[in-house]
Amino acid sequence: MPDPVREVRRRIAAAADPSRAPRMQTYMKSSMPFRGVSSVPLRAICRDVFGGHRIEGRDAWEAAVRRLWDGAEFREERYAALALAGHRYYVAHQDPTTLDLYRHLVVTGAWWDYVDAIASHRVGDVLRADPEEVAPVLRAWARDEDLWVRRTAVLAQLGSKAGTDTDLLGFTLEHNLEDSPHGTEFFIRKAVGWALREHAKTDPDWVRSFVAAHDARLSGLTRREALKHLD
Repeated sequence: MPDPVREVRRRIAAAADPSRAPRMQTYMKSSMPFRGVSSVPLRAICRDVFGGHRIEGRDAWEAAVRRLWDGAEFREERYAALALAGHRYYVAHQDPTTLDLYRHLVVTGAWWDYVDAIASHRVGDVLRADPEEVAPVLRAWARDEDLWVRRTAVLAQLGSKAGTDTDLLGFTLEHNLEDSPHGTEFFIRKAVGWALREHAKTDPDWVRSFVAAHDARLSGLTRREALKHLD
């Protein structure tokens, strides 16, 4: 059986479009270059390679994710690492133990396209499966020195809807308002507003109350995002 890390890199290289790559890198403001493979063919490559090359054992799976991520020379390879991390074959590995891996990806990735996918899908899925063990971790992450770890904590419940833990949500938001460390950073202000805007679809009264109670500590961007679809 071919090594899935080498195979997915080979397939990405074979699908490369050098004419697209510079535009993709400029759009993403990325120091890491692109191969020029857009999302649809990249998903097809990942589906084919990872679906046909099952990795046995948790340690081997995590090692493959880290090898693909840490050794990436092109951004699509890191997108492939995220696809491998969340592949259906490895649902059993999505538990609190995996948070160390996701924190590593967040800190070393340090940009919104990686972090948002990890927060809302990978970390969010682990939280929803084991809230009692994961919530304290996210409370610590909400006060972390790293901006992107904080953003992950804020956005982890984007897909929770009626299952949102509002105590946890309120905690992560309150520790990342404008007077907090990193609170004036765009990616924190935007994340807080996005989390509020998303929860407003489920519980608009909670969001209105939060905004009213913390109005003096909200940036204009955060407030606009939070109330975007509310009267």
